Amino acid sequence: MGLSKSYRFSWFDNKYHKTLLLCPEEINFVAQTFASGDFLIFQLESGYALLRILAKTENDGDAVWHLAAYEQLFLDVDSAEAAIANIGGLTVSHAHLALTNRAFESTQVAKLVNVELTDAERAGFNLWKADPESEISDRSVRLLLGLR
Repeated sequence: MGLSKSYRFSWFDNKYHKTLLLCPEEINFVAQTFASGDFLIFQLESGYALLRILAKTENDGDAVWHLAAYEQLFLDVDSAEAAIANIGGLTVSHAHLALTNRAFESTQVAKLVNVELTDAERAGFNLWKADPESEISDRSVRLLLGLR
């Protein structure tokens, strides 16, 4: 099988010159899919924080992500997973955030686990839906939460 294009990247470290050959036909990106109830983790300078997908809707053909955010910060992913296993110990800091797709994608997240949402966890989203003046933010999660 012949390759139509390849790209060569070179760099130096302290001891060696290294060259990497990238062939576009061999590069596969793993796209994450998210669903209501997914716990997401994102990294901060000195730890990790948790988000939860409440829903995904559309506004004029663009995706709108509805999230809940948690107050606790974690030193590692294992600690975050342990906290999710004891979900009653998590404190919600923001019951509902509505973000544009661009704002949502501006923070790199990873899916940890999916846990079915309760009616109480959906309450913030339901209030947003019922409000004719509901807003959608184009600011990143980090800015909305005051995190760096």
